[in-house]
Amino acid sequence: MNYVAAVVRKAPWTVRLGRMVWRLRQAKFSAGVVGVLFDEQGRVLLVEHVFHPYAPWGLPGGWVNRHESPADTVERELLEELELAIEVGPILKVEVDFGNHLDFAYLCYGHGQVGKLSRELLNYGWYSLDNLPRLQKFHYQAIMSALKIQKLALS
Repeated sequence: MNYVAAVVRKAPWTVRLGRMVWRLRQAKFSAGVVGVLFDEQGRVLLVEHVFHPYAPWGLPGGWVNRHESPADTVERELLEELELAIEVGPILKVEVDFGNHLDFAYLCYGHGQVGKLSRELLNYGWYSLDNLPRLQKFHYQAIMSALKIQKLALS
């Protein structure tokens, strides 16, 4: 038996300690998610964010919490921000931003109507694709990816 295996068998807590040290040396990432939802007329749901002064309109979403999957996050965020229950569909886009931030976009399917907005949002609206406000590049690309998936599903 090798030396490492012998140490682990005699002191199994060393594995946990080793993992903790390893994690301290790993890159730290933040992550956010957005959801792309269309209504029956093919319009996309956009929200006016309080904390986005340069491009206030965008897709609904938020930050991924510790020990939470991005898919669970988008479901939670739309319920918290819009009181909208959704079904999370396929992932549309993943992007690294600012070198240490991951953005995820999902195609989502709404169940019901938008309810009361959270304090993080000023307004919401359903926008036709030929009348979109100025959006962050990632949000626009996510919408275009969702359109491709929608068209393939209809074919």
